[in-house]
Amino acid sequence: MKRIATAAAALLLCLCADAQLMKTPRGSEDFKIGVAGYSYRSFTLEQTLEYLKSIDVHYLSIKSWWLPLDATEEQMDALKAKCAEYGVEGYILGPIYMNSEAEVDAAFDYAARYGSDMFIGVPAYELLDYTIQKVAETGIRVAIHTHGPDGAPFPDIRKVAEMVKDPGLGVGCCMDLGHCVRMGEDIAKDIKKYRKWIYDIHIKDESEATLAGQTMEMGHGVVDFKPVVKALRKIGYKGVISFEFEKDGNDPHQGVAESIGYLRGVLDSTK
Repeated sequence: MKRIATAAAALLLCLCADAQLMKTPRGSEDFKIGVAGYSYRSFTLEQTLEYLKSIDVHYLSIKSWWLPLDATEEQMDALKAKCAEYGVEGYILGPIYMNSEAEVDAAFDYAARYGSDMFIGVPAYELLDYTIQKVAETGIRVAIHTHGPDGAPFPDIRKVAEMVKDPGLGVGCCMDLGHCVRMGEDIAKDIKKYRKWIYDIHIKDESEATLAGQTMEMGHGVVDFKPVVKALRKIGYKGVISFEFEKDGNDPHQGVAESIGYLRGVLDSTK
């Protein structure tokens, strides 16, 4: 009897140990978490990839200082191979600013050489029809980056929807949530209302919900991210959520790492 009891106790200990080792799905695993290339604007691609590896981030938007607009397919393949060494996907190009038809053409050619079906772009208002025409010709979609109340074209997703009119035309939005806050808008409400227009997301915190707002480490500013995450879950968002850190351009990594950790915590807690 004593041997049976001992064996039973040992089995129970093993079962408890196995239970402790079982992996519980995390809410942050439901989303692709990335970093916007502008965050590491003072660093080489390889330095940036080292930083991303250290925080287990696998998606990066590619800026033209790493891959010029006149880059050849061979240069693009080399960049993709370098990213792959670090387990990172250069998932999107841009933002690319377009102020003439020639610049629109160059942006679409750039995306085509890269093998991308979408890029982040900011066409001048008068070039919107031409941009829509290029989307129809090439099948390459454009995610218009929003810039808030600073005077750049397309301050918010509402302006994108107002001017493009039809979400089926292949011109949507890279919705910058920090700039939405600086516009005084309800982010969660707009995510649900304009869900068909959202192609990509830049996420950040802001010091205040006004024109004067400045980028902060996530959790230190005025943004309540829980309703934002719940809205993204509600619409079934499948794109990348890219953290963009405009602060500390020469030494951003501590702020990026802290913010990515905070973002994962919010995603985990709102599953």
